Amino acid sequence: MSSGRFAGKVVLVTGAASGIGEGAARRFAAEGAKLVLGDLDAAGLKHLAADLGGDVATRETDVSSLAACEALVDVAIQRFGHIDVLVNDAGVDHLGKLDEGDFAAFTKVIETDLYGVVQMSRAAIPHLRASKGCIVNVSSVSGLGGDWNHSFYCAAKGAVTNFTRALAMDEAKAGVRVNAVNPSLTYTALTAGMKDQPDLIARFEERIPMGRGAEPADIAGAIAFLASDDAHYITGVNLPVDGGLSASNGQPPLS
Repeated sequence: MSSGRFAGKVVLVTGAASGIGEGAARRFAAEGAKLVLGDLDAAGLKHLAADLGGDVATRETDVSSLAACEALVDVAIQRFGHIDVLVNDAGVDHLGKLDEGDFAAFTKVIETDLYGVVQMSRAAIPHLRASKGCIVNVSSVSGLGGDWNHSFYCAAKGAVTNFTRALAMDEAKAGVRVNAVNPSLTYTALTAGMKDQPDLIARFEERIPMGRGAEPADIAGAIAFLASDDAHYITGVNLPVDGGLSASNGQPPLS
């Protein structure tokens, strides 16, 4: 039998083909979990599953569709019989002011970043009640405060942050814990476009007391903690994993 904090546990991760979701999948696999991975990138999922080996099931999944979310949960139940942990990571970003670009971008952000979390949680919650499991949502520091040129994203992540609190309250007596991590700048495919704007990256990093953005593994460690028995008395928390950004109130250093 695998050893580790998650030996024998079934962990479902959305947005698993890259970025924070991939980092989380790798961390849970290293700690003995059986994995169910969803993402729109079917080829990326296949590559990750082959790389991880072990007990891994995958399904191409668009979390903006409730039917697709239910189908991913069904894969977990058919393959492993139960679910212990749900990690809601799938998301998209939008950079620009309210009246810039196609307004359909707002719909896409809300349907993916917010509806996806709600729909996956709804599909999984009966099984999590049965297992006394937990949910870890990937929100953002943009869900704790405002961000320049990110009003669509902030609207979605702000809702995820408060949804996390409310669902935690509703499900505590059923034995289901619900928490979120709230990263700042993280070096993933979602932020890859920013690397073409080194001045923008530098301005972000200047405001982070630790002097850099996060790698996916940095966020994955916090996700694994919140999902573990070490956090058995923690629910309803939105945990900044941001190199000290929220402690500094986003201000640049004096010198």
